[in-house]
Amino acid sequence: MDTHATQTDPTQCFDVVVVGAGVVGTALVALLAQAGMRIALVEARKEPLGWEAIDKALPAPRVSALTPVSQRLLTHLGVWPAMAECRVTPYRYMQVWDADGSGEINFSADEAGVPVLGHIVENAVTQAALNDQVLGHPNVTCFFGATLRALQTSVTGRWLKLADGRTLHAPLLVAADGARSTLREMAEIDVVSDDMGQEAVVTTVKCTQTHGSTARQAFMAGGPLAFLPLTVDGDARYCSIVWSTTPEHASTLGQLSREALGQALGEAFGHRLGDVVACDQAYRFPLVQRHAKQYVLAHFALVGDAAHSIHPLAGQGVNLGLMDAAVLAEEVISAWRRGAPWGELTTLRRYERRRRLDNSAMLGLMKGFRELFGTQMPVFTLVRNLGMSGMNRLSPLKRMVMRQATGERGRLPLSCR
Repeated sequence: MDTHATQTDPTQCFDVVVVGAGVVGTALVALLAQAGMRIALVEARKEPLGWEAIDKALPAPRVSALTPVSQRLLTHLGVWPAMAECRVTPYRYMQVWDADGSGEINFSADEAGVPVLGHIVENAVTQAALNDQVLGHPNVTCFFGATLRALQTSVTGRWLKLADGRTLHAPLLVAADGARSTLREMAEIDVVSDDMGQEAVVTTVKCTQTHGSTARQAFMAGGPLAFLPLTVDGDARYCSIVWSTTPEHASTLGQLSREALGQALGEAFGHRLGDVVACDQAYRFPLVQRHAKQYVLAHFALVGDAAHSIHPLAGQGVNLGLMDAAVLAEEVISAWRRGAPWGELTTLRRYERRRRLDNSAMLGLMKGFRELFGTQMPVFTLVRNLGMSGMNRLSPLKRMVMRQATGERGRLPLSCR
């Protein structure tokens, strides 16, 4: 599906070409187009996701815990009202505990001084709302069903050749095509990979008790198990499940009947929300943490999972990517408006400096959590429980942690304030 693109025009020039029409790439396109820049959006999928793909009765298995900062960005883009009308679930509380010990910590929006700690939102809902803003926008040309053939560099920018013979040129080419980015490989940017030896098992369940606007996470022997609140047609007994566990255990869970899966989840969770009924099958995704050795080259930048992929333990993946998009857009638009070369390294390195430290810190924190909670040695169990119990009694420390978790870190771009 192409918008404003024809086979009779083999070479087309834009201000920015973005490859990858996921949540992060589409958000970046929306920001740039909103400012008046001419954008090409290139995507391998043949068709964009629309509202008709959203199941009103059963939430999609892939969800994100969007922070208030991400909410402000999506509000700035004008898409949050449509998302809220479809399905978003605010959470005001968080409970985290060690399933093998007595340590527990509780967070609340009141303690953090915010209305909510975040919202659990299906990725498909966010994507459909962003697509509404981007598809058909007069400043955006979409190339769906596109296969990349070659990447070339010139003094004026990057040339991206597609398999159908068309060529796109822009002073800036952005890779937003996911953790296994084809464009990143074509640009020969190396990544540091950390195979976690885990898989994420995701599904949707219905419990006998309401979730109480609370996100819950238990640290199990094999990995963290999260029950994330979902409200469907006013019914607050639904939860989205994310269980990071060993591949062997994930395989076992994937082969269970829905009845047995619900029983297994309820038992592992200590029946904190009563009996659990699985509404869907268990889906499995391998977990590999990656970080690109550099985010930018001349006329080239990485955003989102193409730059970094993170353990789902804190639900920060999409939030980090959206912040990448917001910061890159701010730097690029600023340069474009003052007539500076927005695709050159002087501009792009400002984006990299603003984002790399924050992303590195979050990736390191997740790795530390995984290692601390992944061992069953008694001394580490004691340290975990003492640490969690101690933090639960220290309000200033809890407020600092919650501020980080809600996305209030560093110098935020204007679109997120």
